Amino acid sequence: MLNTYFRVIVGFMVLLSVVLTVYVNPNWMWFTVFIGLNLIQSAFTKWCLLETILMKLGVKIEDESCSSC
Repeated sequence: MLNTYFRVIVGFMVLLSVVLTVYVNPNWMWFTVFIGLNLIQSAFTKWCLLETILMKLGVKIEDESCSSC
């Protein structure tokens, strides 16, 4: 369940930043860069602030793989 919430939130944030870049100000592209850098950082450190927040909100970690999605 945590994986599903994570993917939906990050996907929404990327799409939102692209829309803001196109319709508001090109500087919103830095938000997209920030999201990408956080994803890369979490791959190496195995720590992600969004996952920590979601777990504190009570989202359960399920043992699921991409093949079962």
